[in-house]
Amino acid sequence: MMQRNAPWQSYRKVTTQTATPEHLVLMLYDGAIRFLERGLTGFDFKDPRQFNQTINNNVLRAQEIIFELNARLDMEKGGEAATTFRRLYDYFYRRLQEANFKKKKPPIEEVVRHLTVLRESWSEMLRRGVGPDKEQASEVEGLSA
Repeated sequence: MMQRNAPWQSYRKVTTQTATPEHLVLMLYDGAIRFLERGLTGFDFKDPRQFNQTINNNVLRAQEIIFELNARLDMEKGGEAATTFRRLYDYFYRRLQEANFKKKKPPIEEVVRHLTVLRESWSEMLRRGVGPDKEQASEVEGLSA
């Protein structure tokens, strides 16, 4: 079993190590959305243990990603955009804490909707190349390039 996963793990490790900061943000958005969608499946379980574990584990993973997105913000270079993202990420984190603690679906669904909009906007910005140099893309997110 371990050998079968090794190629995927190697691929994921190389991909994250070679990705640009801008593409890492996209990957983090994808991961957070994926974990939250998995967490939402927990609401379908009748078994209390499976219900709680599925929601808890996946929401915690999404919170770790949101924490990472927040930690990557360069508040000096990012200016007002970085401040806005900081507030958004803090809000998402708090909503997920509430959802996990109370085992409520609506806050998770809300964060998924917002992250999906951010992810699609970020993807479109990368696709368009945002200006003459890639540094502008980093400045939008307030990342250090």
